[in-house]
Amino acid sequence: MTTTVSVPSSRGTRLLARASAEALGTLFLVVIGLGVLIFINPQAVPMPASLASGLSVTAAMLAFGYLSGGHFNPAITVGHLVAGRMKLVDGAAYLGAQIVGGLLGALALFAVVRTVPNIPDSRAVFETSTSGFGAHSPFQVAVTGVMLIEVLGAALLVGVFLGVTARRNPSKIAAPFAVGLTVAVLLQLGQSTGNLAFNPARATASAIFSSSWAVEQLWLFWVAPLVGAAIAGLIFRGFGESTPAVVAEVEEPLPADRWDEKSDDKAEAAAPERAAEDSTPAAAPAAAPAEEKPDVDPARDFFDGKRG
Repeated sequence: MTTTVSVPSSRGTRLLARASAEALGTLFLVVIGLGVLIFINPQAVPMPASLASGLSVTAAMLAFGYLSGGHFNPAITVGHLVAGRMKLVDGAAYLGAQIVGGLLGALALFAVVRTVPNIPDSRAVFETSTSGFGAHSPFQVAVTGVMLIEVLGAALLVGVFLGVTARRNPSKIAAPFAVGLTVAVLLQLGQSTGNLAFNPARATASAIFSSSWAVEQLWLFWVAPLVGAAIAGLIFRGFGESTPAVVAEVEEPLPADRWDEKSDDKAEAAAPERAAEDSTPAAAPAAAPAEEKPDVDPARDFFDGKRG
């Protein structure tokens, strides 16, 4: 008698869950990062906006990082793609989710601003938190200077993320705190020179709800951080960090509905297939399962609890 058990593919479901986590985390970052800048009151709220943004990154990585790896920033996702740590399809899904999450967060803030009676122009309020150069920079920093700061800052941020989540790093447990502190210190510099966020999703969310000049200058806050991310990704690819460490033991196949499986294609290959049971006592033993390769995204592996 032959019994067949069908295990449906959950690749799309898992990718949707990971992308949703990216959207939710990005929304959280935008609400805190832009909200604190818009409603800042040094006397009532002594915490600097840059520190608040850094802490929000740490909290989001701790809360949602085990699902997606905790990117919440197109620059970090591009850095992973260039470093060879994730697939192009997954990267595209992450980028789309981050933009959607950022826009939803800015929309929520815009709705709150509209309810404040003594704010006649909601778009003008968003200008105080929108990235800009030249006349729209607090220190009148020219486009070249802002570009250099964005490229350097994004390269440093992506480099810290890739380094602290690398398989050979013994301090991976500190990843959310290292990334959050890096964001905080970089924003301290970025906000004084042009409200630079080193995050294209956050820059887009703010620009859409700001004045027309913000959208005209938005190209810089995509090109520059992605260039910096690509530089960091290439450096880590040269280090050989795109090749994950070999896991000696064979892991148990994970259930099809688990969000925190290792990777879509690898998990599909690990789906158990029930063969027909032979009633003969002398039946040959089943072959040992082939050793699985770990996921190509060390950041998500860390949050999944795999120490590598």
